[in-house]
Amino acid sequence: MNIRKDDKVVVLSGKDKGKEGKVLKADPKSGKVVVEGVNVASRHFKPRKQGQEGGIIKQETPIYACKVMRVCPKCGKATRCAHKILDDGKKVRVCKKCGAEI
Repeated sequence: MNIRKDDKVVVLSGKDKGKEGKVLKADPKSGKVVVEGVNVASRHFKPRKQGQEGGIIKQETPIYACKVMRVCPKCGKATRCAHKILDDGKKVRVCKKCGAEI
């Protein structure tokens, strides 16, 4: 999975197609990501302790990582990232459209 936490992504398909947001959580084992403001569901919470408030809370739910694509910070386009090995042996992600280091 090439998408990590704090990456800016755009949704490719589904009810939130075209929305952009920051990745809040990435789970490589299940292949899912939680994106800010995307796939929002209403959860009903019951107060568990005295003084605690209950009610309906809007919460982002996970979506498959294959349904989102990384947005390049330099050119602003949705792109797949390539991997490049620098001279010092460090491996970095690179934009396939503009060649900028991500």
